[in-house]
Amino acid sequence: MGTRIIKVPDVGEGIAEVELVAWAVEVGQPVRRNEVVAEVMTDKATVEVPAPSDGVVESLDGNVGDVLLVGSELFHLSIEGESPDSETDTGSAPASPPPPAHRDSSPTEPQQPAAPSQNQPATPPPEFQQATPPVTAAAPIANNNDLARPKASPALRRRAREAGIELKRVPGTGPAGRVTHEDLDLFIGSGGQHAQPSTGQHSQIRRSAAPVDKPLVGIRRKIAQRMVEAVTTIPHITYVEEVDVTALEDLRATLNERRSEEQPRLTLLPFLIRAITNEVVNHPKMNAHVDDDAGVIRTFHGVHVGVATQTDNGLVVPVLHHAEAETLWSSADRLRALADLTRSGKASSADLSGSTITISSLGAIGGIVTTPVINKPEVAIVGVNKIVVKPVFIDGEFVPRKIMNLSSSFDHRVIDGWDAAQFIQALRVQLEQPALLFVDQA
Repeated sequence: MGTRIIKVPDVGEGIAEVELVAWAVEVGQPVRRNEVVAEVMTDKATVEVPAPSDGVVESLDGNVGDVLLVGSELFHLSIEGESPDSETDTGSAPASPPPPAHRDSSPTEPQQPAAPSQNQPATPPPEFQQATPPVTAAAPIANNNDLARPKASPALRRRAREAGIELKRVPGTGPAGRVTHEDLDLFIGSGGQHAQPSTGQHSQIRRSAAPVDKPLVGIRRKIAQRMVEAVTTIPHITYVEEVDVTALEDLRATLNERRSEEQPRLTLLPFLIRAITNEVVNHPKMNAHVDDDAGVIRTFHGVHVGVATQTDNGLVVPVLHHAEAETLWSSADRLRALADLTRSGKASSADLSGSTITISSLGAIGGIVTTPVINKPEVAIVGVNKIVVKPVFIDGEFVPRKIMNLSSSFDHRVIDGWDAAQFIQALRVQLEQPALLFVDQA
């Protein structure tokens, strides 16, 4: 019986340290080759670290939330038949296909800078399997000593433990019986035997129980760091304007009625993206990054629109690269695919990096006004509020109109209030007269 030391993997791109965000196993637990043991997070992605061979977990050399240096010891694995002398290993995983490439920007476009919130990724070494947050880890491979262990991601196991639920009692509907977050929600909602207690009991427990501390780790820590950095380094100016989207909503309804079965339903976002890509031609400073280290404003020819998306684990921003080349239908199709990948934890690093301007929308609950935080190093974020029917005085009488506010924030270091207002007013004109969306802006 020998011991193999598994080290924090080198994920490339000069990354020197990672955050330990989850353990999928416990000390003394047998594991099979390629079974996920730990999850570590970089600024770009979460990396699953698997067992390099069958064995028994001898020790876990870190706590969730620890920042570990690449190459430091991560866990020890006792392996039958190996030399008693310790061996070292940087971990291995099944090769995964590289993230889908997106079209390159114009040859004259400056190279996009690296940034804490959104970096242009390089494809990681194929020996490590990456999944951007939120992560759904590959289901562990069953072994003879642990046949009753349900298939589920480390994040879901952690959630079940915190809720006091025995995961093996939750019926799994995923592939090969895998337990999903939806399965756990259904089990809790149906009053499963080990689910949270009823409202009355829960209220009683809350009154007597001590506060519960939960570590700020993983994607929540990244979000916290980026939000603090954005609001402390960027002087925000927020500009709010009403937009009459009655004609636009009529057009959207007509197009959805006439669409083919292969075409996705159109939401408001493809129209807003179209307006943005039209107007950044006249307002190039809106499609830019501020490189604080170099002291430059870097503008882009390609328009790479980030769309803030809420997931179970926090806010993530998938990117529609080269939105200026998309039609309404192709834009809607790509947005739907990106949202599905993001919420399922299957989006690649390329899908979640490289945006040059971001849209923030809370959908139907969007409120009247918001003050969105800029997605650093960008300089502009366009916030969408909910559509409401209001009486509007037109030609001597009040008529019902569909009104929506745009609440948008700008980096006041490089965008003056006048420029911000001009940009939003230009978007308003296009959205209120949607025929202009399809007129050549040149």
